[in-house]
Amino acid sequence: MNKNKSRLRRATKTRSRIKAKNIVRLSVHRTPRHIYAQIISADGETIVTSASTLLAEVKTSIKYSGNAEAASVVGKLLAERAVKAGVTKVAFDRSGFKYHGRVKALAEAARENGLEF
Repeated sequence: MNKNKSRLRRATKTRSRIKAKNIVRLSVHRTPRHIYAQIISADGETIVTSASTLLAEVKTSIKYSGNAEAASVVGKLLAERAVKAGVTKVAFDRSGFKYHGRVKALAEAARENGLEF
């Protein structure tokens, strides 16, 4: 089993548990250069809000898009948008990535700015 298959297996397991709880989830995806986050409704069909390092407002405030500093900016923006949309409690779906580095920075920034998980 290669690295990506193992990650996807972990992601599937986590998503099935979140789906059973039937709550809104904060899904994170990372690549070496960018990080993406979105808040998905409990039914899994609607994206409530999203943020990534590709947004113009994020690009202007960061020097490089592939580090923990950029991830925390994305987490802060996502949390602000979610609170504005009326979502405060979410389940954290790390998509099989380790809770470390950029994923951890995004989660902590989201927590500091109003999201509970």
